[in-house]
Amino acid sequence: MGSKNVVVFEDFFPAMVEKLGAEGFMKELSNGFRLLVDGDKGVITFESLKRNSALLGLKEMSDEEATCMLREGDLDGDGALNEMEFCTLMLRLSPELMNHSRKLLVEAIVNF
Repeated sequence: MGSKNVVVFEDFFPAMVEKLGAEGFMKELSNGFRLLVDGDKGVITFESLKRNSALLGLKEMSDEEATCMLREGDLDGDGALNEMEFCTLMLRLSPELMNHSRKLLVEAIVNF
């Protein structure tokens, strides 16, 4: 029985929020978006995600995992992630942040 490559997500987001505050954390998520974005299209596409995922330590991301990430985060059905969809997806991937999301959202909106 062979083993599958699995992307393991360690939830550093709560510590980042504690250190940076909601505004700083949202800026970091925006920076992450800019690392993955297709410069010509202004969104994260399958190709840009695969090409740039190594910058985030995800060089082993399979095509299937990249497709699943895009599908899960794509709220408007265009097959790509805009900045808001990316940030929303990242927040959804953090169980602890989801528990405190209302407070973070209010703080981010007030400070952004």
